[in-house]
Amino acid sequence: MNATAAPSPAPRRRRRPLSLAIALPIAVLILLVLFFMWWWDKEPEQFDPVQVTTAHMKEIGRPMSTGAVTTYTLIKSVDTLTDKRGGYLSNDKLPPGSIMDNMPNWEFGSLTASRDLVRALRNDFSRSQTQSTEDKSLGEADPLLNSPNDRWLFPSSESQYGKAVDDLNDYLGRLSDAEDGNAHFYARADNLADYLQTVSARLGSLSQRLSASVGQLKVDAAPNADVAANAGPAKAVYVKTPWNKIDDNFYEARGYTWTLLEQLKAIRHDFAPILRSKNADASLQQVIRELEESQKSLGSPVVLNGSPFGFFANHSLVMANYISRANAAIIDLRGLLGRG
Repeated sequence: MNATAAPSPAPRRRRRPLSLAIALPIAVLILLVLFFMWWWDKEPEQFDPVQVTTAHMKEIGRPMSTGAVTTYTLIKSVDTLTDKRGGYLSNDKLPPGSIMDNMPNWEFGSLTASRDLVRALRNDFSRSQTQSTEDKSLGEADPLLNSPNDRWLFPSSESQYGKAVDDLNDYLGRLSDAEDGNAHFYARADNLADYLQTVSARLGSLSQRLSASVGQLKVDAAPNADVAANAGPAKAVYVKTPWNKIDDNFYEARGYTWTLLEQLKAIRHDFAPILRSKNADASLQQVIRELEESQKSLGSPVVLNGSPFGFFANHSLVMANYISRANAAIIDLRGLLGRG
């Protein structure tokens, strides 16, 4: 009698390891974060101040007036901070915004230029003399735009800047209202020269910080030292930007020059008569040309920091070159505006 063979046991199903079930969602999350970091890390496109202002004034049913282009360019620049890809990133507390540094530094540079212009509008452009009463809307927009750039609790940075835009829109509406004479814009040479002095100081500081990417000897007198104490030779201090701050300075400079370029294009329109009378329009055009060169796209995924005459490029020194040349042209422009 043949013995019946015992049936072979059914193969066991392999259970998915717990580690794989955990690793897969984490990998997907990391890929999503990296994708949005790449997608958001893009500088906004330039715009034509005169064209966008003309379209806006038609939309709100207001006529063009002196100062409208400069004011709306400021509004457009501030709106860009919240309307660009990814929105406003400087106050993000969660990834990917919290681990990005290029665009937040770009935002801070852009914001600095907008703060300078709103201060000039409040103190100079909107007032006929130092004893004149400041415009109420500009007086409210200035401190709002100077709110901390990294505040995420109420009130957030975006909400404060949005309120500043509302005040600027109110000023713009009254500026072009022929029946309401309490908003003004004085396109004078002295007002423009004062604003350009602030711009020149900003560009000079950025140029020095960018040049320090490769290290440099800085010769400077001690602060608050008397004449006798400075009788000897000045001491030279070696200054070099830490490696992790090089791209921060670069993108801050990119943000500042992006916004400044738009502002100067607007000023070229609003101050055209005074620029022509001072033979200064060519100097302003030279500043604009240098700033346009500084906004060319970066042909590298990272900010390179090669030696000054080395094999690899040094993007910080290239940016510093354009900024220094723009600053030199601004100094010449201020000299022309100061002549009778």
